[in-house]
Amino acid sequence: MKKSIFLVSLSLLLLPVLVMPQSALSGTWKFKLDNAEFAKKPEVYLLQNGTYQCKSCVPPIRVKADGQDHKVTGYPYFDTMSVKVVDDHSIEINDKKNGKVVATVKTTVSSDGNTRSFEFSNSTATNSDPITGKGEQTRVSKGPAGSHPISGSWKTTKFENVSDNGLLTTYKFEGDELSMSTPTGQSYAAKLDGTDAPYKGDPGVTSVSVKRVSDNVVEETGKRNGKVIGVYTMTVAPDGKTLALDVNDKLHGTTSKFTAEKQ
Repeated sequence: MKKSIFLVSLSLLLLPVLVMPQSALSGTWKFKLDNAEFAKKPEVYLLQNGTYQCKSCVPPIRVKADGQDHKVTGYPYFDTMSVKVVDDHSIEINDKKNGKVVATVKTTVSSDGNTRSFEFSNSTATNSDPITGKGEQTRVSKGPAGSHPISGSWKTTKFENVSDNGLLTTYKFEGDELSMSTPTGQSYAAKLDGTDAPYKGDPGVTSVSVKRVSDNVVEETGKRNGKVIGVYTMTVAPDGKTLALDVNDKLHGTTSKFTAEKQ
């Protein structure tokens, strides 16, 4: 979540104008979740006849729900998944990569079947402590008759108690270059001319480009093996204390909005 572009061809007379937004973006930001606008497109799951499916995943996932590890292809973050049915309202999913657990999600559907609560631990893109937290989804539509209550379409409505390592991002300007780093090990150093630069520490993002849209707006484009997977637009408020982030998830076809506060 981040970025900026500095037009090196601008005359020296314009430099004082551009220094302000650059300085405003520089520093460490902590993203808030209490006012986030999550994607409106629902997530779709089906658990029936001993098989679990994530139909909205890209690519879709289909594995046996027998608590055993099953091979999953097309994902840079994990290569096997196990789905365990805990009871008639709860399941537990574990993702592994090279035999190591990288993500765990425990999900429980409320007695009325309309709320899906989950707790997660995720280290798919970090070599340090995992990102932890919990959240909720609200039912949009039911699954077919006889399916597990987690089946159906769900819209995310809440994330909370997310560990700080999943909320903090630091930016720094050095000449014609913008650098970004996170506590979980993601980083890049990109020229402010929109050219691609390596994105480190995330197996699902291989390169990034940044550009300055206006005095207080910066756009970052993330790519995976040359394909655009997300466009992130950051707008720094006039007082320099808050940052608005618009996320255009090209991979899943969704949009969402977040805000961050300067630390």
